[in-house]
Amino acid sequence: MSVEILNLINGAWVKGSGEAIESRDPANGDLIGTAYQSTNDDVERALAAASAAFPAWKATPQPKRAEIIYRSGELFRKYKEDIAQLMSREMGKPIAEARGDVQEGVDMAYYIAAEGRRAWGYTVPSELPNKRMYVERVPLGVCALITPWNFPIAIPTWKSYPALVMGNTIVFKPAEDTPLLANRFAEIMIEAGVPEGVFNVIHGRGGPISDALLTDDRVAMVSFTGSSATGAEIARKVAPLHKRYSMEMGGKNPVIVMPDANMELALDAVLWCAFGTTGQRCTACSRLILVDPVGDEFVAELKKRTEALVLGHGADPKTQVASLINEKAMNKVLDYIRIGQEEDKAQMLCGGTRATEGDLAKGFFVKPTLFDGVKQGMRIEQEEIFGPVLSIIRVKDYDEAVRVANGVKYGLSAAIFSQDVNVVNRFQRDCASGLCYINAGTTGAEVSTPFGGVKATGNGHREGGPTVIEAYSELRGVFIDYSGTLQKAQIDNN
Repeated sequence: MSVEILNLINGAWVKGSGEAIESRDPANGDLIGTAYQSTNDDVERALAAASAAFPAWKATPQPKRAEIIYRSGELFRKYKEDIAQLMSREMGKPIAEARGDVQEGVDMAYYIAAEGRRAWGYTVPSELPNKRMYVERVPLGVCALITPWNFPIAIPTWKSYPALVMGNTIVFKPAEDTPLLANRFAEIMIEAGVPEGVFNVIHGRGGPISDALLTDDRVAMVSFTGSSATGAEIARKVAPLHKRYSMEMGGKNPVIVMPDANMELALDAVLWCAFGTTGQRCTACSRLILVDPVGDEFVAELKKRTEALVLGHGADPKTQVASLINEKAMNKVLDYIRIGQEEDKAQMLCGGTRATEGDLAKGFFVKPTLFDGVKQGMRIEQEEIFGPVLSIIRVKDYDEAVRVANGVKYGLSAAIFSQDVNVVNRFQRDCASGLCYINAGTTGAEVSTPFGGVKATGNGHREGGPTVIEAYSELRGVFIDYSGTLQKAQIDNN
């Protein structure tokens, strides 16, 4: 059954002014709903609502704002299965992973609600008598939040909850591939008690409305998750306007397997972090670095397990690898597979084609693909593919493994498998990434730790953990002089 998908502006559901945009099940093409492209007029109404709602929301005590976020977490728990089933249809994610996506939203709600009871400031001793100083955190204003389709509940909560708990208001622009899930999130926020105008949703492609959304004087902060190219374009627009911006972008994440590793554990982890979510995670492992003499035996077993992965609709509990999000994504993956086949000495071991058997022909399925003999500098080793493609690079020792691991423009997540305490401690020091995993795959972030990366992966802000509050608030120094005289710091205190 298809539904009409509306914008949420100032507490009212209203139809976008532009063309229809269909949301279809990527596994079979079924029409799920129809959204409408927002226009500059829609953006203007959303920004006006968020701006008007800001003073009252800012004045609401922070613990009271946190209570609303906590209630939304309770509602996500209540509706978890329904939302997960919708996610398997609209985004295509296997049902177990879809439940995990919703659970991450629950966890983030509880975490940020608890953080809402913290003072978020500190006192500083003055060099002058009868003077008190302290530092407090204050909200920024209107935040524009732009999120991707691959974690359609979790990532919006990463951004929305800290923004709201600090007293900001929101204009939320979700990915055009998952508008119905974005509206389920909005419905939960309304049910939890978010006031009108505090949380607004505008649908559609970012290009037609980007200038109106990003460059308006009322927008104080822009938070984006997506490709490095798009993130750089957003930064180019907003940096000259002195807006705050948080970018969480691409990855080309390595797993290093040392000769002393627990090979069974390493195989399980590589299989999961390379092909879970069909490789459509910024933290997915796309480079496997095997340190001599790890080699043919490991690769043969990995190939066997890769070929045994079950493709199917995300709602089927037996499915291990689901559809890619859309035809464009599928064609991009197939293009990179072609590039890999053409690059010097790379050997495709399995996969490499669109899956068209039976019902799979209705969707955007690509068979999980392994390339062996990949060399540093090849495009499939350097560029983010965002699909079920894993490059295997063989190296002679730890030092070469680290050079290869760090030798890309990204720096999100990196992992090593070794039972040598000296090696793993060296790797913690040497890896150029925001996330470092020891004897675990490159995926699996938890809400209580900062999430993000370095180089082309991000611009320094982190999502999750206590530091996420920093992105959505400003520091203010407060100075109270009760001496009754004019005191001059430094001048009066020599």
